[in-house]
Amino acid sequence: MKKLVLLLVCVGVCRPLAGQPERHEFVITNFRTESGVTLPQARVVYGTYGHLNAAKDNAILLPSHYMANFHGYEWLIGQGRALDASQLFLVATELFGNGQSSSPSNTPEPYHGPRFPVMTIRDNVEAVHRLLTEELKITHLRAVIGFSMGAQQAFQWAVSYPTFADRIVATSGTAKTYPHGYVRLEGQIAALTADAAFQGGDYTAPPAKGLEAFGVVWAAWLYSQEWWRRELWRTNTQPGTTFEQVMDRFRTRFIPGADANNLILQMRTWEKHDVGKTAGFDGDVERALRSIKIPLLYMPSETDLYFPIGDARYEAAFIPGVTLTPIPSLWGHTAGAASNPADGKFLNENIGRFLAAGAKP
Repeated sequence: MKKLVLLLVCVGVCRPLAGQPERHEFVITNFRTESGVTLPQARVVYGTYGHLNAAKDNAILLPSHYMANFHGYEWLIGQGRALDASQLFLVATELFGNGQSSSPSNTPEPYHGPRFPVMTIRDNVEAVHRLLTEELKITHLRAVIGFSMGAQQAFQWAVSYPTFADRIVATSGTAKTYPHGYVRLEGQIAALTADAAFQGGDYTAPPAKGLEAFGVVWAAWLYSQEWWRRELWRTNTQPGTTFEQVMDRFRTRFIPGADANNLILQMRTWEKHDVGKTAGFDGDVERALRSIKIPLLYMPSETDLYFPIGDARYEAAFIPGVTLTPIPSLWGHTAGAASNPADGKFLNENIGRFLAAGAKP
């Protein structure tokens, strides 16, 4: 049975892809975070698809989303899709806190577990900028393409490094986390940490009840209300699957094996995202958006409850070179990562055209 409850993380991972990516790690010594904490070592795990050409001008960056690994964009890669790895060099990076890159769960004391510093989207972008320029010797990208927290990173690239990429694509994600999104994330953190076994993050065994509550709270936000009313979960499950079974999977297998402190760390990263807080913009998100110099394809899901389409329309009004193309879907937030064939077709066609329009002759 396909794992409906893993759509946010597993989207694309479960689909076949011609040619396997290569896994790499980039280590930064004495990485200073925005919070002022310096990590003795900061590791960024990343995957590469295809080959970097001699001119080093065929690279595209794919920054990962919540608790995802570098396989999370394989719905966009391959023959007949927007990204052809036989022609492009694709760099897919993993966020701090996913359990592979530096995270609460894999960092030694004094920064283990709940003592790991809160990382910002800018921290992640700065680390990846160093990865690209220092390890891969890439000084320019054809595009940055991001879904969800990957879209947050794409916006930050456009503001922090306005000419580093030719084009930006953001699906199901905004340039700032607005108060309603912050409240949602706090509700999920509260559900997780209410378990007495959490012990302030110094648990000796996974806080199982808290993790189950976290999964159930998350379930209400992942898809649209109409998706639930129409029981569209039936399209991804075996005949005879019941609603109760679907809910049980959210409760017990939403993100299997995920560490509680890692989950919280990435939610804190999500909460803090605001391109207006980039140096030089004094907290003014509108001014930061006006500073974007390159074409940007903005693809919110029409039914996203995480990043409502109204927030996307608000932001798009300030971006000079924006193409706002909402995804006409009932699949809520997951529409931005091709969680069903129709959305996958829509994304690949629109992203492919957008990239082709900026391709060098």
